[in-house]
Amino acid sequence: MPDLHDTQPSRSYHYPPRDTGPPAPPKFLFWGVIFIFILVVAGIAGVVIGFREVLQPAQQQRIIDQLPFMSALRRPTPAGGVFPTLAVVADDNSALALLDMPLDIAAPAATEPAAAITPTSPQPTLAPPTETPRPAVLDEPPPTAASEQTTETIAEPGASAATRIAAAAPANALPSAARISGVRHQQQTWNNCGPATITMALSYYGWQQDQAYAGSRLKPNREDKNVSPHELAAFVAEETFVKAIVRMGGTFELLKRLVNEGFPVIIETGAMFEAYDWIGHYRVLIAYDDSLELFYFFDSFLGVGAGAQGVAISYAQVDSGWQAFNRTFIVVYEPQREDLLRALLDAHWDERDAAQFAFDAAQEEARRQPQNAFAWLNMGTSLVALDRHDEAAVAFDQANRTGKLPWRIFWYQFGIFEAYFAVGRYDDVLSLARINQNNSSELEETYYWQGRVREAQGNRQGAESLYRRALAYNPNYADARAALENLN
Repeated sequence: MPDLHDTQPSRSYHYPPRDTGPPAPPKFLFWGVIFIFILVVAGIAGVVIGFREVLQPAQQQRIIDQLPFMSALRRPTPAGGVFPTLAVVADDNSALALLDMPLDIAAPAATEPAAAITPTSPQPTLAPPTETPRPAVLDEPPPTAASEQTTETIAEPGASAATRIAAAAPANALPSAARISGVRHQQQTWNNCGPATITMALSYYGWQQDQAYAGSRLKPNREDKNVSPHELAAFVAEETFVKAIVRMGGTFELLKRLVNEGFPVIIETGAMFEAYDWIGHYRVLIAYDDSLELFYFFDSFLGVGAGAQGVAISYAQVDSGWQAFNRTFIVVYEPQREDLLRALLDAHWDERDAAQFAFDAAQEEARRQPQNAFAWLNMGTSLVALDRHDEAAVAFDQANRTGKLPWRIFWYQFGIFEAYFAVGRYDDVLSLARINQNNSSELEETYYWQGRVREAQGNRQGAESLYRRALAYNPNYADARAALENLN
């Protein structure tokens, strides 16, 4: 029988190919995408690091002015925007004792001039314009006639100095509004508030230089974060034929008297401008108006205000910002008007008396508001001016313990360094310096105080290096230069 299997024709089956999807991309394309992604991430990281670590703040600001979103790349400020609390031993009893200290504290003779301070009455307001500028020049001492001319005066313009002093004495003699004219506004360049503001005050007397000239002498390093009130006063003495004095503990009554008698006044204040953290700032006071409860300022940052009549700021707001600097003020004046100024300042003419007034005001504020960091800070600053370093250190401790001091505060105020150093708290001085330097390296004062500590510890080489570093930032820093010369 035939084999049927052998006789069947052979069959082949063809199955359709499986659907495997699109072909895999070439490997070089895959790794190319990965490489580009890594480059982009690295580029972004490089931009952030370069922006934060390589560019100076002024360069950062120029970029932010053109590309506002870049402000997000700035180095974060300390947590909560406050100065870190130092690990000091709490001593509530000592702090409470400061609140009970007699107001007429007896202090040893001061070794260094200190600024004066006294309470102010917080109220809100600014002032309108009224007068013509008072002519004067700085290249030679101005004539007496010019020096006795003011804007809205209490006595007749031609009255003698003695008559004007007598007329200025009664508190009720002040007009409800007054203004000085003839101040020329300067819009500050980067980080140049101090030089711009002192230039504005000097323009009242005919000063023709600009803020760049003042800046080149006051802060050779344009990133220097602080020009102190005493540095501004020294600049006036060295560069002009007018004079300037610095005092703490100013009052609204005193500010109004000075404006009424034609004295340009600079106040040092804390400010928070839009999109900025708390910062120290100078302003030139040009007017006041009691009916509106406003002061008017030429402000190097905010400008000249509506109608160029000055930036109007309420009495309450002025006092709040002014308190942060122990109500420090600078008066620029002609030498031949010194007797009048002395009479107007009264007890504030003497720096130690002014410091006593400042302490009294701060003590009263601390009693009313025990968590007011600036009240305790001002007590400490005033006590340093009175050479009461032990009590000053306690006040500074209490200010720090509130946890409410702005993180930039010790860019501008160095009484805490002096107090801690004087009582031998060297580690705390070094901690303060390190915190400052972490936030900004352009603070010659912190290197100076580090040098003082190293010198006290017997490390002469370390001290010399730090003094030289302070002078590298500011060759005009007299304290560091004196310390270096003394060391050698």
